[in-house]
Amino acid sequence: MAYQYPHLCAPITLGRTTFRNRMFSAPMGGTDITNDGCIGPKSTAFYELRGKGGAGAVTVSECMVHPQTDGSHAYHLDESILNSLACATYTADAIRRHGAIPSLELSHSGMYAGTYMTDKSKQKSMHQWGPSACTRPDGVEVKALTKGLIDEIVAAYGHVAGLAKRAGFEMLMIHGGHGWLINQFLSPYFNKRTDEYGGSLENRCRFAIEVLQSVRAAVGPFFPIEFRMSGSELFDGGYDLEEGCRIAQQVEPYIDLLHVSAGTYQRGFGDTHPSMFKEHGCNVYLAAEIKKHVKVPVATIGGLNDPAKMEEIIASGKADVVYMARALLADPFLPNKVMANKSEDIVRCLRCFTCMAERAATSTRRCTVNPLIGRECEGDEVRPAPVSKKVLVAGGGPGGLYAAYTAARRGHRVILCEKEAELGGILKSEQALPFKYEMYQLAGTYAKFARDAGVEIRLNTEVTKEYVEQEAPDALIIAVGSAPLVPPIPGLDGDNVVVVNNYYLEKDKVGDDVVVMGGGLAGSECAIHLGQEGKTVHLVEMRDTLAPDANVRRRPLLLKEIDKYVHVHTGYRALRVTEEGVICANPEGQEVLVPGKSVICALGQRSRTDVVTALQGTAPFVRVIGDASRVSTITNAVYWGYHAALDI
Repeated sequence: MAYQYPHLCAPITLGRTTFRNRMFSAPMGGTDITNDGCIGPKSTAFYELRGKGGAGAVTVSECMVHPQTDGSHAYHLDESILNSLACATYTADAIRRHGAIPSLELSHSGMYAGTYMTDKSKQKSMHQWGPSACTRPDGVEVKALTKGLIDEIVAAYGHVAGLAKRAGFEMLMIHGGHGWLINQFLSPYFNKRTDEYGGSLENRCRFAIEVLQSVRAAVGPFFPIEFRMSGSELFDGGYDLEEGCRIAQQVEPYIDLLHVSAGTYQRGFGDTHPSMFKEHGCNVYLAAEIKKHVKVPVATIGGLNDPAKMEEIIASGKADVVYMARALLADPFLPNKVMANKSEDIVRCLRCFTCMAERAATSTRRCTVNPLIGRECEGDEVRPAPVSKKVLVAGGGPGGLYAAYTAARRGHRVILCEKEAELGGILKSEQALPFKYEMYQLAGTYAKFARDAGVEIRLNTEVTKEYVEQEAPDALIIAVGSAPLVPPIPGLDGDNVVVVNNYYLEKDKVGDDVVVMGGGLAGSECAIHLGQEGKTVHLVEMRDTLAPDANVRRRPLLLKEIDKYVHVHTGYRALRVTEEGVICANPEGQEVLVPGKSVICALGQRSRTDVVTALQGTAPFVRVIGDASRVSTITNAVYWGYHAALDI
């Protein structure tokens, strides 16, 4: 078979290990690490899914090598702990049985040890260790590692590496980037030592080299060792790309693969994990430049989810391997689809940070576009229903489409009705915002899945009580979504006003001076887009904060974009809309004009409860999902739709 993306599908050999393709699964943390630091069964299933999905390598995230100085509640590998080695072995085997190479990331957090595992109130009583004594911005005191402790940590890397090999891992990634301990030694910002581990570049690289030597001694000469580094720290005082090239040359003799990432977790989350506001592959330039200065293969990472782009990266010689993390949450089977020439079936990551926000909120993981994530133990196969039934789905948004697709996979006869001429629901409006275009594409992907599964789709068809009675389905899934909230503010029905949901249809009506009414997520994102187009944008919000509905990972990056492009007026209550703008009551109660010839109404959504009420009780099984149940997120719409179909 001729591959559509031959460079991406080509095997690569590192050491004496051959990987089936160039698409590797990047480290992503386990979510059920036990109190004694073992991998739980949910995490094993999580990693296994990436192996089953076709990745060349699957990397188990951040095994802490020295709990004594790095917090005992993180994942670590210790043969003295009952089940520690066994759990690691089960995980490596779960990955390997599907043809992927299991890899383990070895790490030490240094001065940020325990940051994400410890209650904030307890952090100030902790003793953190780093290359140099300092006080962190959050007030935590950091002690300088002694030479004795350095030697102990170096030895620990080797010891854990030997255990990992014994457990069945066939590659090791040494984490030397993102602001963790090895990176802290490499960085002139963090490393102020005056001994043999500080000062010159050679001295700052000494700890990394000693670690790599320790690991090599433990695993032998032909076992693949990968070094993960930030090509540039991307902040003032950190090292730049030019010095990143020299660091790469220093570690090159000790490794088989150089993995080039970017930034530091604590000072540049949006660099290390590129948001939707950045170009896909925005960090590839770092790997491409470093590759010119080394002879070992180079891997790259950074918001990659398009096989055509990844093919170009490898074909042009910018890198030899591409890593994906969030893209393989959205679609764990992306590599298999690429290798089967079915890239049109890939579910693209939205870079919405739902996955990482859920991790921060509940220590679990979810994905907006993949309801299986976090529930991998249930299996990825949809079981046939014992009895095939007739299922009617009202509404062709993301929840309705996914429900219809899932029900059809179970063997039901499924009819999906959409009252408009196009599928997608609220996602149709996202096509006008370039940084959210993948949300618009999502509807097309789900629609393809539904059609391919045999769903009959009827457009321009409204589901009423009479329609349900005529069709007489065994089950009805109500996914009729929500409608924009347009309060009775004088002038809001004027010709200069565009409801945000309709912006994609009426963007030509929007001039160069705009007032966006409503500082929720929809209004904020629209305001950013208009600002990026060069328009003068004022954002009016009655509350004292913007985008409180944005998740904890996304919101800080959103606010940075607002700072770049938008004039913000919080605490302003809209009174009336005129041809000159919006008359508001400011926080002091005075009437002021917020100027703008065009006005965007983004004041929220409300469930179509009248439709839901009319359809309740019209079939033996009725389930309400998505915004029709409660105005919420795409994540919930898809999840509820998936499980509604499983319940039929």
